[in-house]
Amino acid sequence: MKTEKMKVHFVDKYLLNPTNPVKVNLIGVGGTGSQVLTALACINESLVALNHAGIFVQVFDDDVVTKANLGRQLFAGAEIGLPKAVALVNRINRFFGTNWKAHTMKFNKENIRQEDCHATITITCVDSVSARFEIADMLKLAAKNHSYYRDTPAYWLDFGNSQYTGQVLLSTIRKIQQSASQKFKTIDRIPLMTDEFRDLFLHAKEDMTPSCSLAEALTKQDLFINSSLADMGASLLWQMFREGMIVNRGFFLNLKDFRTQPVKVG
Repeated sequence: MKTEKMKVHFVDKYLLNPTNPVKVNLIGVGGTGSQVLTALACINESLVALNHAGIFVQVFDDDVVTKANLGRQLFAGAEIGLPKAVALVNRINRFFGTNWKAHTMKFNKENIRQEDCHATITITCVDSVSARFEIADMLKLAAKNHSYYRDTPAYWLDFGNSQYTGQVLLSTIRKIQQSASQKFKTIDRIPLMTDEFRDLFLHAKEDMTPSCSLAEALTKQDLFINSSLADMGASLLWQMFREGMIVNRGFFLNLKDFRTQPVKVG
């Protein structure tokens, strides 16, 4: 009886042994993004300890810290009124000795130059569906027009959630060369989430109304949904760097009943 080969994705070789730190764009540092940035700092510290070049992160967010952000997001009272990107990146740089960059602008076609899209990995922690579709168009165009290898857009990792549920999904921006394998069926392209899960995103309920207090914010998003997604999503990224191959490209999480459903690469 012939058994079907397991489908796997071999990670772009550039992530495994780069000459320079792998460039990562993190878009949005609110509830989830602030947690993801801290996880990225831990990943970088660990990679460097393992003689890897590490990662270089650029943060994009045009929002400022408000009182409602305290508690659920990683901000202190003394940071109220500061740009979120600046407050977080300054803190990370001081604590870990990195030289990461903060950009206090919205990541969209109006503000961002095409060269700003040139990062090997783009991570989005944005609130709106329209932002995801606009970023997808920007990444596809950047990958198409980027002729040299370093920082060519390769992966897009997206975090999204409602009050008790959320998802983390990985896509490839371009075809990733796969090593020959007799044991596995290799997947060189993981569909863009905005294509494969288009209906899911289009039918998602959005509440863009700013919260006036932490208590009000907690009626919209549970206290630990963001940190749970951030830790599990960062674990996927860590697996990519350390193991060089993945079977799952993300997951759906229901924190209310503690259920997690992995999403296969193919």
